[in-house]
Amino acid sequence: MDILRISTAGSVDDGKSTLIGRLLFDTKATFDDQIDSVERVSRDRGEDHVNLALLTDGLRAEREQGITIDVAYRYFATPRRKFVIADTPGHVQYTRNMVTGSSTADLTVVIVDARHGVVEQSRRHAFLASLLQVPHMVLCVNKMDLVDYSKEVFLGIRDEFLSFASKLRVPDLTVIPVSALHGDNVVERSENMPWYEGQTLLHHLENVLVVSDRNLRDVRLPVQCVIRPQSDDWHDYRGYAGQVAGGVLRTGDEVMVLPSGFCTRIAAIESGDGEVAEAYPPMSVTVRLEDQLDVSRGDMICRVHNAPEVAQDIDAMVCWMDAGAALRVGAKYGIKHTTRSARTIVKELQYRLDVNTLHRDETASQLELNDIGRVRFRTTVPLMCDEYARNRTTGGFILIDEATHRTVAAGMIGAAS
Repeated sequence: MDILRISTAGSVDDGKSTLIGRLLFDTKATFDDQIDSVERVSRDRGEDHVNLALLTDGLRAEREQGITIDVAYRYFATPRRKFVIADTPGHVQYTRNMVTGSSTADLTVVIVDARHGVVEQSRRHAFLASLLQVPHMVLCVNKMDLVDYSKEVFLGIRDEFLSFASKLRVPDLTVIPVSALHGDNVVERSENMPWYEGQTLLHHLENVLVVSDRNLRDVRLPVQCVIRPQSDDWHDYRGYAGQVAGGVLRTGDEVMVLPSGFCTRIAAIESGDGEVAEAYPPMSVTVRLEDQLDVSRGDMICRVHNAPEVAQDIDAMVCWMDAGAALRVGAKYGIKHTTRSARTIVKELQYRLDVNTLHRDETASQLELNDIGRVRFRTTVPLMCDEYARNRTTGGFILIDEATHRTVAAGMIGAAS
């Protein structure tokens, strides 16, 4: 049974947490004591209905304010598929949390309030999902009950969003009218919207194809650690462990180790269940090679004639996440790329992007909290990387403040040399 990773996005009070709570409740993915707790809190707040948003808003501050602050992860399963949902905040000040929650998502659910339509945050989150190369997007027009389940309202919002999405890189977009409060078109089809002939949200989530989204062409295995047991029975054993980031590895394949450039063949591939004939994303495996090469953490195993760029000059789109200090030209940071750590300096800020208008401000001198811009870096050691559009794992990185050890930015590589 495969896993679908979902992130939610939308403006404040559009009903993200309620929609997820409805999914959990209607699929019987909640415990009785959770429901009892939510009912009790709902009564204490004087609400005339069970507030399903409380199933995901776990922080006390979130419950008190009625908003989502941090990314809340929830898990559930149906007979067809397992799901991991990242409920991300809608406030502008928590855009960095939305980036975190969507960075590993297969699908993003953008939620809009039918009364307000597409607003600034709707466009911001759609753009961020596009920037993060999330391959599938669902627009849920929520609170249809508050507009009398109007077909005209739904079509107007759909057409406006499609017009904006046409400027973005969105490979797969589905639009569904829902009412999270009453469950219309979430798990069961709505009798209140007979004019809608599409799928329910759950049916779409269960059937969307994500296997083809994985890069199975470019073999990439970042080495996380070297397995060298200190035992007489294992004195000849040397394995290289890591999570496959791309392609298909098979026993007997000729491979190259970067950055050394030495070539050899795969002697065996081992997983937690024993030896396997092949490995593919996102399997975690240990690879043994036929020759005794110098391989260490941070190295990359790839195909001989299909290697990533080995580069120290990196152009990337950066989302700045630090409230304490801004990104400036000349600043130095730690950089974490796959399993390799290095240091880097900001060589150039090419532009800051207005995610609402997609305007490029080439006069910008810094990036502040939640800003997004195009930046050129120079690293102390070469990175084995691909463009983010080609491989989200080998094309992504984070920047670290070496004084505080805080993660200050997430980056998506556009070009390397």
